[in-house]
Amino acid sequence: MCALRSLPPRAMAAAFDYLVLGGGSGGLASARRAAELGARVAVVEHQRLGGTCVNVGCVPKKVMWNTAVHFEFIHDHADYGFETPDVKFNWRVIKEKRDAYVSRLNGIYQNNLNKAHIETIHGHAAFTSDPEPTVEVSGKKYTAPHILIATGGRPSVPHDSEIPGASLGITSDGFFELEELPRRSVVVGAGYIAVEIAGILSTLGSKTSLLIRHDKVLRTFDSMISANCTQELENAGIDFWKHSLVKSVTKSPLGLLEVTVISSAPGHKPTVSTIPDVDCLLWAIGRDPNTEGLNLDKLGLKLDAKGHIVVDEFQNTSRKGIYAVGDVCGKALLTPVAIAAGRKLAHRLFEGKQDSKLDYSNIPTVVFSHPPIGTVGLTEV
Repeated sequence: MCALRSLPPRAMAAAFDYLVLGGGSGGLASARRAAELGARVAVVEHQRLGGTCVNVGCVPKKVMWNTAVHFEFIHDHADYGFETPDVKFNWRVIKEKRDAYVSRLNGIYQNNLNKAHIETIHGHAAFTSDPEPTVEVSGKKYTAPHILIATGGRPSVPHDSEIPGASLGITSDGFFELEELPRRSVVVGAGYIAVEIAGILSTLGSKTSLLIRHDKVLRTFDSMISANCTQELENAGIDFWKHSLVKSVTKSPLGLLEVTVISSAPGHKPTVSTIPDVDCLLWAIGRDPNTEGLNLDKLGLKLDAKGHIVVDEFQNTSRKGIYAVGDVCGKALLTPVAIAAGRKLAHRLFEGKQDSKLDYSNIPTVVFSHPPIGTVGLTEV
Protein backbone atom coordinates (compact mmCIF):
# COMPACT_ATOMS: atom_id res chain seq x y z
CA MET A 1 0.00 0.00 0.00
CA CYS A 2 1.59 3.26 -1.10
CA ALA A 3 1.79 6.17 1.30
CA LEU A 4 -0.05 9.36 0.40
CA ARG A 5 2.20 12.33 -0.07
CA SER A 6 1.20 15.18 2.25
CA LEU A 7 0.44 18.47 0.57
CA PRO A 8 1.81 21.75 1.92
CA PRO A 9 -0.82 23.81 3.73
CA ARG A 10 -2.32 26.63 1.68
CA ALA A 11 -0.73 29.96 2.51
CA MET A 12 -2.99 31.99 4.74
CA ALA A 13 -3.78 35.54 3.72
CA ALA A 14 -2.64 38.29 6.11
CA ALA A 15 -5.80 39.69 7.73
CA PHE A 16 -6.63 43.29 8.63
CA ASP A 17 -9.77 45.14 9.70
CA TYR A 18 -9.42 47.58 6.82
CA LEU A 19 -7.45 47.18 3.63
CA VAL A 20 -6.99 50.33 1.55
CA LEU A 21 -5.89 50.09 -2.07
CA GLY A 22 -4.26 53.39 -3.00
CA GLY A 23 -2.05 55.78 -1.06
CA GLY A 24 -3.56 58.99 -2.39
CA SER A 25 -5.62 61.66 -0.66
CA GLY A 26 -8.81 59.65 -0.17
CA GLY A 27 -7.17 56.36 0.75
CA LEU A 28 -4.72 57.84 3.23
CA ALA A 29 -7.35 60.01 4.92
CA SER A 30 -9.68 57.05 5.34
CA ALA A 31 -6.89 54.76 6.54
CA ARG A 32 -5.61 57.17 9.17
CA ARG A 33 -9.09 57.94 10.47
CA ALA A 34 -9.90 54.23 10.71
CA ALA A 35 -6.66 53.65 12.63
CA GLU A 36 -7.58 56.45 15.03
CA LEU A 37 -10.86 54.62 15.63
CA GLY A 38 -9.01 51.43 16.57
CA ALA A 39 -8.97 49.48 13.31
CA ARG A 40 -5.97 47.44 12.16
CA VAL A 41 -5.20 49.00 8.78
CA ALA A 42 -2.93 48.40 5.81
CA VAL A 43 -2.40 50.59 2.74
CA VAL A 44 -1.29 49.18 -0.62
CA GLU A 45 0.53 51.53 -3.01
CA HIS A 46 2.87 50.80 -5.92
CA GLN A 47 4.01 54.40 -6.49
CA ARG A 48 4.93 57.35 -4.31
CA LEU A 49 2.62 58.12 -1.39
CA GLY A 50 0.33 61.10 -1.78
CA GLY A 51 -1.32 60.16 -5.07
CA THR A 52 -2.02 62.57 -7.89
CA CYS A 53 -2.45 65.65 -5.69
CA VAL A 54 0.94 65.52 -4.02
CA ASN A 55 3.03 64.17 -6.87
CA VAL A 56 1.58 65.37 -10.18
CA GLY A 57 -1.41 67.50 -9.25
CA CYS A 58 -2.44 70.18 -6.78
CA VAL A 59 0.83 70.60 -4.91
CA PRO A 60 3.38 70.96 -7.74
CA LYS A 61 0.80 72.77 -9.87
CA LYS A 62 0.34 75.46 -7.22
CA VAL A 63 4.11 75.86 -6.99
CA MET A 64 4.22 76.50 -10.75
CA TRP A 65 1.17 78.78 -10.62
CA ASN A 66 2.83 80.82 -7.87
CA THR A 67 5.99 80.99 -9.99
CA ALA A 68 3.93 82.45 -12.84
CA VAL A 69 2.29 84.94 -10.46
CA HIS A 70 5.74 86.21 -9.44
CA PHE A 71 6.51 86.79 -13.11
CA GLU A 72 3.25 88.72 -13.50
CA PHE A 73 4.19 90.94 -10.57
CA ILE A 74 7.57 91.64 -12.15
CA HIS A 75 5.83 92.83 -15.32
CA ASP A 76 3.81 95.30 -13.24
CA HIS A 77 6.71 96.67 -11.18
CA ALA A 78 7.47 99.58 -13.50
CA ASP A 79 3.91 100.91 -13.14
CA TYR A 80 4.51 101.19 -9.40
CA GLY A 81 7.79 103.05 -9.75
CA PHE A 82 10.19 100.15 -9.46
CA GLU A 83 13.07 99.99 -11.91
CA THR A 84 13.74 96.33 -12.67
CA PRO A 85 16.64 95.22 -14.84
CA ASP A 86 16.23 92.39 -17.30
CA VAL A 87 14.88 89.45 -15.35
CA LYS A 88 15.91 85.93 -16.33
CA PHE A 89 13.89 82.88 -15.41
CA ASN A 90 15.53 79.50 -14.80
CA TRP A 91 13.03 76.62 -15.10
CA ARG A 92 15.49 74.09 -13.68
CA VAL A 93 15.85 76.00 -10.41
CA ILE A 94 12.15 75.92 -9.61
CA LYS A 95 11.86 72.32 -10.84
CA GLU A 96 14.58 71.15 -8.47
CA LYS A 97 13.09 73.02 -5.52
CA ARG A 98 9.56 71.85 -6.37
CA ASP A 99 10.64 68.22 -6.71
CA ALA A 100 12.52 68.38 -3.42
CA TYR A 101 9.41 69.78 -1.73
CA VAL A 102 7.28 66.93 -3.11
CA SER A 103 9.88 64.40 -1.98
CA ARG A 104 9.72 65.79 1.55
CA LEU A 105 5.95 65.41 1.49
CA ASN A 106 6.30 61.77 0.43
CA GLY A 107 8.42 61.21 3.52
CA ILE A 108 5.94 63.01 5.76
CA TYR A 109 3.11 60.81 4.49
CA GLN A 110 5.14 57.68 5.25
CA ASN A 111 6.00 58.94 8.73
CA ASN A 112 2.32 59.64 9.40
CA LEU A 113 1.42 56.06 8.45
CA ASN A 114 4.18 54.71 10.68
CA LYS A 115 3.02 56.83 13.63
CA ALA A 116 -0.54 55.56 13.13
CA HIS A 117 0.76 51.95 13.10
CA ILE A 118 -0.62 51.45 9.59
CA GLU A 119 1.20 48.82 7.57
CA THR A 120 2.45 50.00 4.17
CA ILE A 121 2.44 47.33 1.47
CA HIS A 122 4.47 48.29 -1.60
CA GLY A 123 3.30 46.83 -4.87
CA HIS A 124 0.37 46.51 -7.24
CA ALA A 125 -2.80 44.95 -5.80
CA ALA A 126 -5.03 42.58 -7.75
CA PHE A 127 -8.12 40.78 -6.51
CA THR A 128 -8.02 36.99 -6.49
CA SER A 129 -10.69 34.37 -7.05
CA ASP A 130 -10.78 33.36 -3.37
CA PRO A 131 -14.25 32.95 -1.82
CA GLU A 132 -13.73 35.98 0.42
CA PRO A 133 -12.51 39.28 -1.12
CA THR A 134 -8.73 38.98 -1.18
CA VAL A 135 -5.97 40.90 -2.91
CA GLU A 136 -2.56 39.69 -3.94
CA VAL A 137 0.52 41.92 -3.87
CA SER A 138 3.90 40.62 -5.03
CA GLY A 139 2.81 37.01 -4.49
CA LYS A 140 1.38 37.51 -1.00
CA LYS A 141 -2.32 37.59 -0.16
CA TYR A 142 -4.15 40.04 2.08
CA THR A 143 -7.77 40.19 3.17
CA ALA A 144 -10.12 42.23 5.34
CA PRO A 145 -13.87 42.44 6.01
CA HIS A 146 -13.71 45.99 4.66
CA ILE A 147 -11.69 46.83 1.53
CA LEU A 148 -11.51 50.34 0.10
CA ILE A 149 -10.59 50.99 -3.53
CA ALA A 150 -9.04 54.46 -3.78
CA THR A 151 -6.73 54.01 -6.75
CA GLY A 152 -7.48 57.39 -8.35
CA GLY A 153 -7.16 58.21 -12.03
CA ARG A 154 -4.74 59.13 -14.78
CA PRO A 155 -4.75 61.58 -17.70
CA SER A 156 -6.44 60.44 -20.91
CA VAL A 157 -4.40 60.24 -24.12
CA PRO A 158 -5.79 59.47 -27.59
CA HIS A 159 -4.54 56.29 -29.22
CA ASP A 160 -2.34 56.60 -32.29
CA SER A 161 -5.03 54.67 -34.14
CA GLU A 162 -7.42 57.57 -33.45
CA ILE A 163 -4.95 60.42 -33.98
CA PRO A 164 -1.72 59.40 -35.72
CA GLY A 165 1.25 60.52 -33.64
CA ALA A 166 -0.82 61.27 -30.52
CA SER A 167 1.71 59.40 -28.35
CA LEU A 168 4.30 62.06 -29.21
CA GLY A 169 2.50 64.37 -26.79
CA ILE A 170 2.61 64.41 -23.00
CA THR A 171 0.02 64.87 -20.26
CA SER A 172 -0.13 66.87 -17.05
CA ASP A 173 2.03 64.10 -15.52
CA GLY A 174 4.71 64.75 -18.14
CA PHE A 175 4.48 68.50 -17.56
CA PHE A 176 6.19 67.99 -14.20
CA GLU A 177 9.00 66.06 -15.85
CA LEU A 178 9.96 68.85 -18.27
CA GLU A 179 13.60 69.84 -17.75
CA GLU A 180 13.29 73.15 -19.61
CA LEU A 181 10.58 75.69 -20.39
CA PRO A 182 9.27 74.79 -23.88
CA ARG A 183 9.81 77.52 -26.45
CA ARG A 184 6.61 76.58 -28.30
CA SER A 185 3.72 74.78 -26.62
CA VAL A 186 0.36 73.42 -27.77
CA VAL A 187 -2.21 72.48 -25.12
CA VAL A 188 -5.28 70.49 -26.16
CA GLY A 189 -8.35 70.76 -23.92
CA ALA A 190 -10.76 73.26 -22.41
CA GLY A 191 -11.07 72.07 -18.81
CA TYR A 192 -9.39 73.46 -15.73
CA ILE A 193 -6.18 71.46 -16.21
CA ALA A 194 -5.75 72.78 -19.76
CA VAL A 195 -6.50 76.32 -18.63
CA GLU A 196 -4.08 76.18 -15.71
CA ILE A 197 -1.15 74.67 -17.61
CA ALA A 198 -1.63 76.92 -20.65
CA GLY A 199 -1.65 79.93 -18.33
CA ILE A 200 1.53 78.84 -16.55
CA LEU A 201 3.43 78.13 -19.77
CA SER A 202 2.35 81.35 -21.46
CA THR A 203 3.08 83.56 -18.45
CA LEU A 204 6.57 82.12 -18.03
CA GLY A 205 7.42 82.82 -21.66
CA SER A 206 6.42 79.83 -23.78
CA LYS A 207 4.51 80.76 -26.95
CA THR A 208 1.34 78.83 -26.24
CA SER A 209 -1.60 77.72 -28.38
CA LEU A 210 -4.77 76.33 -26.83
CA LEU A 211 -6.90 74.01 -28.97
CA ILE A 212 -10.55 73.70 -27.93
CA ARG A 213 -13.49 71.89 -29.54
CA HIS A 214 -15.94 74.74 -29.01
CA ASP A 215 -15.57 78.50 -28.60
CA LYS A 216 -15.00 78.77 -24.83
CA VAL A 217 -13.07 77.09 -22.03
CA LEU A 218 -14.56 75.77 -18.77
CA ARG A 219 -17.89 75.05 -20.47
CA THR A 220 -19.22 73.11 -17.44
CA PHE A 221 -18.87 76.24 -15.29
CA ASP A 222 -21.25 79.18 -15.12
CA SER A 223 -21.48 80.87 -18.52
CA MET A 224 -20.15 84.18 -17.18
CA ILE A 225 -17.08 82.45 -15.71
CA SER A 226 -16.53 80.52 -18.93
CA ALA A 227 -16.73 83.63 -21.11
CA ASN A 228 -14.57 85.80 -18.85
CA CYS A 229 -11.87 83.16 -18.45
CA THR A 230 -11.71 82.69 -22.23
CA GLN A 231 -11.34 86.44 -22.70
CA GLU A 232 -8.64 86.73 -20.02
CA LEU A 233 -6.61 83.96 -21.63
CA GLU A 234 -6.84 85.68 -25.01
CA ASN A 235 -5.87 89.01 -23.45
CA ALA A 236 -2.82 87.32 -21.92
CA GLY A 237 -1.57 86.41 -25.39
CA ILE A 238 -2.54 82.76 -25.63
CA ASP A 239 -3.17 81.74 -29.24
CA PHE A 240 -6.68 80.26 -29.36
CA TRP A 241 -7.72 77.65 -31.91
CA LYS A 242 -11.48 77.41 -31.47
CA HIS A 243 -13.72 74.70 -32.95
CA SER A 244 -10.53 72.74 -33.57
CA LEU A 245 -9.29 69.17 -33.24
CA VAL A 246 -5.87 67.61 -33.71
CA LYS A 247 -5.80 65.56 -36.90
CA SER A 248 -2.26 64.19 -36.67
CA VAL A 249 1.17 64.78 -35.13
CA THR A 250 4.55 64.20 -36.74
CA LYS A 251 8.13 64.59 -35.50
CA SER A 252 10.94 66.22 -37.43
CA PRO A 253 14.56 64.97 -37.50
CA LEU A 254 15.36 67.82 -35.09
CA GLY A 255 12.87 66.47 -32.58
CA LEU A 256 10.26 69.21 -33.04
CA LEU A 257 6.59 68.38 -33.59
CA GLU A 258 4.25 69.48 -36.32
CA VAL A 259 0.61 69.47 -35.21
CA THR A 260 -1.99 69.25 -37.97
CA VAL A 261 -5.29 70.80 -36.93
CA ILE A 262 -8.74 70.60 -38.48
CA SER A 263 -10.99 73.56 -37.68
CA SER A 264 -14.71 73.61 -38.39
CA ALA A 265 -16.51 76.67 -37.06
CA PRO A 266 -20.32 76.58 -37.42
CA GLY A 267 -21.37 77.82 -40.86
CA HIS A 268 -17.88 77.46 -42.34
CA LYS A 269 -16.18 74.71 -44.31
CA PRO A 270 -13.58 72.71 -42.37
CA THR A 271 -10.00 73.89 -42.87
CA VAL A 272 -6.75 72.07 -42.23
CA SER A 273 -3.76 73.97 -40.81
CA THR A 274 -0.44 73.10 -39.18
CA ILE A 275 1.39 74.40 -36.13
CA PRO A 276 5.12 73.85 -36.79
CA ASP A 277 8.19 73.68 -34.55
CA VAL A 278 6.32 72.62 -31.41
CA ASP A 279 8.50 71.67 -28.43
CA CYS A 280 5.66 70.46 -26.24
CA LEU A 281 2.24 69.03 -27.14
CA LEU A 282 0.19 68.47 -24.01
CA TRP A 283 -3.08 66.54 -23.86
CA ALA A 284 -5.53 67.76 -21.19
CA ILE A 285 -8.68 66.08 -22.45
CA GLY A 286 -9.91 64.30 -19.35
CA ARG A 287 -8.97 61.53 -16.93
CA ASP A 288 -9.51 57.77 -16.79
CA PRO A 289 -10.00 55.66 -13.64
CA ASN A 290 -7.17 53.42 -12.43
CA THR A 291 -9.15 50.19 -12.44
CA GLU A 292 -7.18 48.17 -14.98
CA GLY A 293 -5.15 45.37 -13.46
CA LEU A 294 -7.21 45.20 -10.25
CA ASN A 295 -9.11 42.14 -11.53
CA LEU A 296 -12.42 43.76 -10.60
CA ASP A 297 -14.18 41.19 -12.76
CA LYS A 298 -13.45 38.63 -10.02
CA LEU A 299 -15.64 40.70 -7.69
CA GLY A 300 -18.39 41.38 -10.19
CA LEU A 301 -18.31 45.10 -9.39
CA LYS A 302 -20.61 47.37 -11.34
CA LEU A 303 -18.72 49.89 -13.50
CA ASP A 304 -20.00 52.74 -15.65
CA ALA A 305 -19.32 53.12 -19.38
CA LYS A 306 -15.96 54.82 -18.71
CA GLY A 307 -14.78 52.22 -16.21
CA HIS A 308 -15.50 54.17 -13.02
CA ILE A 309 -16.66 52.15 -10.03
CA VAL A 310 -20.34 52.75 -9.34
CA VAL A 311 -21.06 53.57 -5.68
CA ASP A 312 -24.10 54.66 -3.71
CA GLU A 313 -24.32 57.69 -1.42
CA PHE A 314 -22.43 55.80 1.29
CA GLN A 315 -19.52 54.81 -1.03
CA ASN A 316 -20.73 51.19 -1.15
CA THR A 317 -20.01 49.30 -4.36
CA SER A 318 -22.22 46.51 -5.70
CA ARG A 319 -20.24 43.98 -3.59
CA LYS A 320 -20.72 43.85 0.17
CA GLY A 321 -17.61 44.89 2.08
CA ILE A 322 -16.04 46.66 -0.91
CA TYR A 323 -16.06 50.47 -1.06
CA ALA A 324 -14.63 53.16 -3.33
CA VAL A 325 -13.82 56.86 -2.94
CA GLY A 326 -12.14 59.57 -4.98
CA ASP A 327 -11.37 59.87 -8.67
CA VAL A 328 -11.90 56.14 -9.30
CA CYS A 329 -15.62 56.85 -8.81
CA GLY A 330 -15.64 59.62 -11.44
CA LYS A 331 -17.55 62.18 -9.37
CA ALA A 332 -16.26 65.53 -8.08
CA LEU A 333 -12.60 64.85 -8.86
CA LEU A 334 -11.20 67.06 -6.10
CA THR A 335 -8.73 66.27 -3.32
CA PRO A 336 -10.81 67.68 -0.42
CA VAL A 337 -13.80 65.66 -1.65
CA ALA A 338 -11.85 62.39 -1.59
CA ILE A 339 -10.46 63.20 1.87
CA ALA A 340 -13.89 64.05 3.30
CA ALA A 341 -15.56 61.01 1.73
CA GLY A 342 -12.81 58.71 3.02
CA ARG A 343 -13.09 60.02 6.57
CA LYS A 344 -16.89 59.81 6.55
CA LEU A 345 -16.62 56.19 5.43
CA ALA A 346 -14.20 55.35 8.25
CA HIS A 347 -16.59 56.79 10.84
CA ARG A 348 -19.45 54.72 9.42
CA LEU A 349 -17.48 51.48 9.38
CA PHE A 350 -15.50 51.75 12.60
CA GLU A 351 -17.44 54.14 14.85
CA GLY A 352 -20.94 52.92 14.08
CA LYS A 353 -22.15 56.21 12.61
CA GLN A 354 -24.57 54.63 10.15
CA ASP A 355 -25.62 57.95 8.59
CA SER A 356 -22.05 59.14 8.00
CA LYS A 357 -21.75 60.15 4.35
CA LEU A 358 -20.50 63.08 2.28
CA ASP A 359 -22.92 65.66 0.94
CA TYR A 360 -21.82 66.14 -2.68
CA SER A 361 -23.93 69.25 -3.25
CA ASN A 362 -22.48 72.78 -3.30
CA ILE A 363 -18.83 71.75 -3.40
CA PRO A 364 -16.48 74.75 -3.83
CA THR A 365 -14.05 74.66 -6.75
CA VAL A 366 -10.97 76.76 -7.50
CA VAL A 367 -9.32 77.10 -10.90
CA PHE A 368 -5.71 78.33 -10.76
CA SER A 369 -6.01 80.40 -13.88
CA HIS A 370 -4.76 83.96 -14.34
CA PRO A 371 -6.60 85.50 -12.52
CA PRO A 372 -7.76 82.59 -10.36
CA ILE A 373 -11.42 81.56 -10.19
CA GLY A 374 -13.46 80.42 -7.20
CA THR A 375 -17.00 79.12 -7.50
CA VAL A 376 -19.64 77.32 -5.42
CA GLY A 377 -23.34 76.61 -5.75
CA LEU A 378 -25.74 76.54 -8.65
CA THR A 379 -25.08 78.03 -12.07
CA GLU A 380 -27.68 80.06 -13.95
CA VAL A 381 -28.60 77.10 -16.16
